[in-house]
Amino acid sequence: MTKKKLTTLIMLIAVVTLTLTACGGGGNNAKKENANATKTEETAKTEEATGDITAEGLMETKGGFMSVATGGTGGTYYPLGGALSNILNNAGVNYTATAQATGASKENVELVTRGDAEIAFIQNDVAYYAVNGTDIFEGEKKPSLRGLCCLYPEIVQIVASDDSGIKTIDDLKGKRVAVGAPGSGVEVNVKQILDIHGITYDDLGKVDYLSFAEAADQIKSGQIDATFLTAAIPSSAITELATTHDVHLVPIAEDKAEALIAKYPFYVNLHITPSEYKGQDEEISVVAVQSMLAVDERMAEEDAYNIVKLLFENLDTMKESHARGGDIALDKALDGMSIELHPGAQKYFDEVKK
Repeated sequence: MTKKKLTTLIMLIAVVTLTLTACGGGGNNAKKENANATKTEETAKTEEATGDITAEGLMETKGGFMSVATGGTGGTYYPLGGALSNILNNAGVNYTATAQATGASKENVELVTRGDAEIAFIQNDVAYYAVNGTDIFEGEKKPSLRGLCCLYPEIVQIVASDDSGIKTIDDLKGKRVAVGAPGSGVEVNVKQILDIHGITYDDLGKVDYLSFAEAADQIKSGQIDATFLTAAIPSSAITELATTHDVHLVPIAEDKAEALIAKYPFYVNLHITPSEYKGQDEEISVVAVQSMLAVDERMAEEDAYNIVKLLFENLDTMKESHARGGDIALDKALDGMSIELHPGAQKYFDEVKK
């Protein structure tokens, strides 16, 4: 090869290399620009949804990353967890928080006590089982779990088909009943309520371990007579079922509710007003557990204090994210608290009582 041809070949290779590099670099930069644009859009949406955050009188903190363990993306915990994350992120104290979709209460206890999440949305009965090593946490005691505050009631709802003839809990005897997934929080609620009435699974005609979606399908097809669901009201799942099929809620007698609360103090007795669901014409007595925020005892006092303070001083943001956010109230923050409060949370509540 002549020197001239060699020089030409080298120049050609260099040009091709530079061209390919430029194309590749342009693609990466484009992706980064798109990602940044997306991030900017999401940030704008977050700031628009969050509005003005009240963040005065906070304790000094190093800040840091906070994973907020919630529940499924279609549930209540997830949007509320997103709102709480927005509040923390916009408080000006160097918190970087994000809502994490999870399997809800039991998984959230596991996550927060082993350090894979900093804040957890859980039911207060599940918190009680975890700290005491009972029921779904039999042999798996989680003594480091601490409470921040209670949020809103999650009602144990018993849905029966109108054709079943079930009017009271005693009427469940001999009937086909869905009790939730095996070992779930719902199933524990079922067993405790039946026990107060002197009923065991042996007294039921058939016991099915089903999710509510599965149970709803079987009520529609006439395969079961009733099912349990522990959820905030109105439950979209029950609303949907009630719009297409004749169903009703089964009440718990107030004396039985009082007996249940005496044995399991994490329950509260409430009343569901008429018209919460199609076909519900009168007020009924029910029992409920409370949703709550929990952390591990290792969380710094100033962070626990700041989280609770920011939450209760920015309730409008919580309400905007989900209707149940409107049920969160400072005067009810300790109703149904089933475990020891974190010292930082205790400090906040001591201050606001003065």
